[in-house]
Amino acid sequence: MAALRPSPSALRASSPSYPAASAAPISSSLRRLPSARRRLSSLKLAFPRSAPSSSSRRRGAAMMDTAAASYANALADVAKSNGTLDETVADMEKVESLFADPAVQSFFANPTVARETKLEVVKEIAVSSELQPHTVNFLNILVDMKRIDIVGEIAKELEACYNRITGTEVAVVTSVVEIEENDLSQIAQTVKKLTGAKKVRIKTVLDPSLIAGFTIRYGPSGSKFIDMSVKKQLDEISSQLDFSNISLA
Repeated sequence: MAALRPSPSALRASSPSYPAASAAPISSSLRRLPSARRRLSSLKLAFPRSAPSSSSRRRGAAMMDTAAASYANALADVAKSNGTLDETVADMEKVESLFADPAVQSFFANPTVARETKLEVVKEIAVSSELQPHTVNFLNILVDMKRIDIVGEIAKELEACYNRITGTEVAVVTSVVEIEENDLSQIAQTVKKLTGAKKVRIKTVLDPSLIAGFTIRYGPSGSKFIDMSVKKQLDEISSQLDFSNISLA
């Protein structure tokens, strides 16, 4: 990684700046709901007002993807109109992280839990995660439409919308240890040159199996791959050596 030494400003110029996508755990909410709280103001969103039938919800992943994309596009339109696209993507990343918890998923999917109870928990999520009012209203609509189960897919589709709107390329950098900001900045600049993207957003993943070095995956559906790992080098060396005639007896 010694060759990757640009100034830290390169990463900031190449990547959109998001607020920290941290959210307080809401496990306590599932046991004890808050009493009275001020209802957050709502904004009008252009969503269909009738809940999908149970039969339509069983049509498989393709229908889910279509529904998630429709909701994500509608939310993106609202965020663009009020100039909060970056903040809205950050909001939904927080929500996606919360709903990755099976306990949270089960709570909202439970048909015996009253709608009002679920909305109270949404209010607590809004306060603890500092969500914007239109994001809160969006979650309330998902509860009303019985589509809160696809909120994770909606968050992913919203990110895809953001990337299309802003000309952003996402690059997933996998390494054994965390890579320094200067090195990530150089990687971002390299991907920007390779793709011609206006912006590059870096996501990092840790994988001890690489031994050392790093890999970069980018392009449509991660179709482009750069492998700078020691594991690859060892695999290439191994493929060139023939130990079939060596006896260990």
